[in-house]
Amino acid sequence: MTEKAAALRQQIFELTAQFHAEVFPRKEFVPGKSTVPVSGKVIGPDDLCSVVDSALDGWLTTGRFSDEFERRFARRFGVREARLVNSGSSANLIAISVLTSPALGERRLKPGDEVVTVAAGFPTTVNPILQNQAVPVFIDIELGTYNADVRQLEAALSSRTRAVIFAHTLGNPFDLATVAAFAKQHNLWLIEDCCDALGSTFAGQGVGTFGDMATVSFYPAHHITMGEGGCVLTNKPALATLIESFRDWGRDCWCAPGKDNTCGKRFGWQLGTLPCGYDHKYTYSHIGYNLKVTDMQAAVGLSQLDKLDGFIAARKKNYAALRQGLGPMQETFLLPQATPQSDPSWFGFPIAVRPESGLRRDQVIQHLETRKIGTRLLFGGNLTRQPAYKNSTFRVVGDLKNADYVMHNVFWVGVYPGLTDAMLQYVITSLQEVAVGKCAAS
Repeated sequence: MTEKAAALRQQIFELTAQFHAEVFPRKEFVPGKSTVPVSGKVIGPDDLCSVVDSALDGWLTTGRFSDEFERRFARRFGVREARLVNSGSSANLIAISVLTSPALGERRLKPGDEVVTVAAGFPTTVNPILQNQAVPVFIDIELGTYNADVRQLEAALSSRTRAVIFAHTLGNPFDLATVAAFAKQHNLWLIEDCCDALGSTFAGQGVGTFGDMATVSFYPAHHITMGEGGCVLTNKPALATLIESFRDWGRDCWCAPGKDNTCGKRFGWQLGTLPCGYDHKYTYSHIGYNLKVTDMQAAVGLSQLDKLDGFIAARKKNYAALRQGLGPMQETFLLPQATPQSDPSWFGFPIAVRPESGLRRDQVIQHLETRKIGTRLLFGGNLTRQPAYKNSTFRVVGDLKNADYVMHNVFWVGVYPGLTDAMLQYVITSLQEVAVGKCAAS
């Protein structure tokens, strides 16, 4: 880069920071007029400068920012390998697809094999099981933690069970000690969906480090953002190679974009029934996808990664404020509880409207929405009742009564770092109003 180009680049960064200050000023919160978002991104001038820095490279696809993010994120997460993809949903798709590789031998996931998961969750934890022609086995969840009821694990087991995939619901870790022991005892693959749980720990150990693979999302609602983006993590280099293959068209070659002959014998392979010496860059060992992230996205992620500890601390602080403020209302609302041995990095604050209180969830949500307080349901509720799965093949353990309870009674409010103390107090006051109003009416 010439001296003039470097100077112009610096000038662009300075103008970008000025632009951020002009377009994204901090706004005063006015109760009843300002919105209280349930989630959102927290973007500073450094984040905009980082994406501009990447754009000025003119490279655009996976490159130096992606490589640096994967290295730093793996260290931060406490795993050996991290591979970026274009979304958390794609991360789950890749993780399940990897289990179908012939390279895994007898442990390979084949059509008709079963994968244990939970009925109350987000669909893209389950969809890759069906997309790979396997059979989801749904178990119920516990109320309060909203994680897998591990007492049902043995009942879920069959001769065709090959894997387990659970999400850490709203950042609250599932019982990793029991689930990891179950997977090990029965020689099952374990995938941790950490899309909502970046920074959570269980027994002092980071989530995502207990299983064979873990997945993360960088959607704007999550702990850090790339706009869109996700990651698959593993401690096993052999799985990392398979992750790359399924992410990168299914190719056998592991050269980075723009690189050739990393293996040292690009024209020396003989695979399948291809001619000996067929170009390794055009040899495919899996039915794969193209799910790479762009370098501009990774650049934002790198900048956000520097803020992760602060974001996690803010989420925990906001959760604690809501827990304390809503404590007196436990006759009306079932409040969340952390899984034993866990320290959650909360994604949201789940609340169940107790049916015995006489209130309905829709009444509470409508009250909050009229006060411009954002809410969300606990994802798909009981997924077996969603129209998407009407004609799908799956197996159910028990009656899924808690998943149904979630479907009818649970919602959540935000804890993300963009919320202020005034916003949180407004949420608490608004919930007090609806609870006291019901008590007065009765």
